[in-house]
Amino acid sequence: MSDVVTTPRTKARPKVERPRLYKVILLNDDYTPREFVVMVLKAEFRMSEDQAYRVMMTAHRRGACVVAVYTREVAETKATNATEAGRRKGYPLQFTTEPEE
Repeated sequence: MSDVVTTPRTKARPKVERPRLYKVILLNDDYTPREFVVMVLKAEFRMSEDQAYRVMMTAHRRGACVVAVYTREVAETKATNATEAGRRKGYPLQFTTEPEE
């Protein structure tokens, strides 16, 4: 008998799952000026004037609006930065995050 050892050529590849995505949501309030909300949306979420206005009006009419979808860390950072921009000016502007289904 020979001392030759054979090994299979196939390799196990681990399954890589896509990271779970989170929605950034703008909540409506009756105190933050519309122009300021549009400015924050343009600055933090890189929206055009028209896009930012539409998102702001949707939140105004419906009470909330999904602004964008990101990975968890990015979504939480952007929501925090946008909320803090309002706090610095004394407005109750609020952005929140939640998992996307």
